[in-house]
Amino acid sequence: MKKTFKEAVVIITGAASGMGQEIAMQAAQKGAHVIATDVNEEGLAQTQAMAAAKGFPIEIQIVDVSQKSAVEAFAQNTLPILNNRPLILINNAGVGLMTGDFNDTPLEAYEWLININLWGVIRMTKAFYPYFMAQNAGHIVNISSIFGFGGVSFQTAYCTSKFGVRGFTEALRMELSETNIGTTVVHPGGIKTNIVRNAPPKGRFATTEMHKEAISQFDKNAPTTSEKAARLILEAVEKNKKRLVIGMDGKLFEWVVRLFPVSFTGILKGQLEKVFTNPYKK
Repeated sequence: MKKTFKEAVVIITGAASGMGQEIAMQAAQKGAHVIATDVNEEGLAQTQAMAAAKGFPIEIQIVDVSQKSAVEAFAQNTLPILNNRPLILINNAGVGLMTGDFNDTPLEAYEWLININLWGVIRMTKAFYPYFMAQNAGHIVNISSIFGFGGVSFQTAYCTSKFGVRGFTEALRMELSETNIGTTVVHPGGIKTNIVRNAPPKGRFATTEMHKEAISQFDKNAPTTSEKAARLILEAVEKNKKRLVIGMDGKLFEWVVRLFPVSFTGILKGQLEKVFTNPYKK
């Protein structure tokens, strides 16, 4: 059965820029009551203004998904106003990290990234799960990555979080298979967003110049716009798709990993380090 956004409540994390911003505006255009959340107050205000300029008002809320108390307070304030309307939860908030190899990645950096990328998804889903179960309806979208298919060098923290999002969502899919609650795990390839630009350089070998070069390479090689990615994600919800891979680069990566589950490491190493990561020459 095709789902509709009209009359639904759509909650989106990470909506101050990039895919989240586009998802918020496009969902509002489809007739949803949108609640856009982020830690970036200025970016959220921009999202709201952009939507309003197109005639689609949205609600914005400051929510830090890395903080359990913030998520619980947001849910406590939001649940009473849902009024039995269908809920679509889109866990989009995510960050990148620029450090070096595993040996040079501080544990504190791991904790920071995983607390947002994985725990943020789990916290938000847990907070609204009783509502989904009571309604026996709605949809949960979790953003993983093509790096949730195969691990790559210099991205140990990011891959760990995105493999976790994939596994979490697939487990929910099985648990919810006999309900009317849908799940979609999304694996984007290179999307033109600020994720690399906002990835803080940390560790002994991460420099400002390396960060600038990584931004330049990503901007040149990311083939898919945020607008297109958002459209594909919302269409996946409407069609109740269980998994969505975005971009030809994403699909190519997935197939290489499927066909060569071990040797893909050597096949893709050089190219991926040019496009997605920054090789550290010591």
